[in-house]
Amino acid sequence: MSWNIQSVLPQPGRVAVVTGANTGLGFETAKALAGLEMTVILACRNGQKAEDAKARILQVHPGATLDVMLLDLNALSSVKAFADQFLATYSRLDLLINNAGLMMPPFSKTTDGFESQIGANYLGHFALTGHLLERINSTPDARIVTLSSMAHRWGRIQLDDINSALKYSKRASYGQSKLACLMFAYELQRRLERSGSATLSVAAHPGIAVTDLARYFPQLVMPLMKFFFQSAYDGALPTLYAALGDDIVGGDYCGPDGKGERQGAPIKVRSSRASQDADVADALWQLSQDLVKVTYLPDS
Repeated sequence: MSWNIQSVLPQPGRVAVVTGANTGLGFETAKALAGLEMTVILACRNGQKAEDAKARILQVHPGATLDVMLLDLNALSSVKAFADQFLATYSRLDLLINNAGLMMPPFSKTTDGFESQIGANYLGHFALTGHLLERINSTPDARIVTLSSMAHRWGRIQLDDINSALKYSKRASYGQSKLACLMFAYELQRRLERSGSATLSVAAHPGIAVTDLARYFPQLVMPLMKFFFQSAYDGALPTLYAALGDDIVGGDYCGPDGKGERQGAPIKVRSSRASQDADVADALWQLSQDLVKVTYLPDS
């Protein structure tokens, strides 16, 4: 029998941060966690859109405890400001859901000069996790869930050109960013274990879900997507399984059980051989620390 969120008991008192919670997978994830009586922080770049999302969640769960906090993963200063605000407000963090991202935009750079996809999808979350890790580690049974994608299978980590300065392909750069996210989840688990932490680092992918992430797709394709791919609600289920499943262990990767993992019920899935290369993951970790100037969980 597949995992079902309806079987999860209410969890009042727990605190969750969901990045990109105003739309798509993040919204559905935040709504589900709010329905379980958690305090949910909607960590979003656009405050008005976040407030609108909060209002929509309250329509479904009138008693939900929701907090909007601004977070722009395109700017490391915003990541630090968010973390400072959170740490000053909350004494625990049970779930960090590294969900926000963008998919195949034209070439652009973040405030700090990173290629936008590696910057927002991966480096911003790497920094955010580091800023919040002490609070996470002090919370019993805490988990960090990082969103990857089936696109990780076509990704390659270009350690000598992580920002695609020499050559930009929006597809290749998206694949690299999602492979980086998955390798980060695995490397984070290895480092947590070596440090003696009980926190779990896990990953998930949504299959192919119809969300705003596809806004850079050709307009002719958009009306057809809803007929062939799953909804944002269904796409969020692997994330929720990774965050809440009783049988989840550190280093698990969750996705849909259907053909090609494109849609279906959430299960544990396998990832590419490249994603499991611990040497490249270690080198990526070192590079990431140098780029974002946030150091945590040293090698020994």
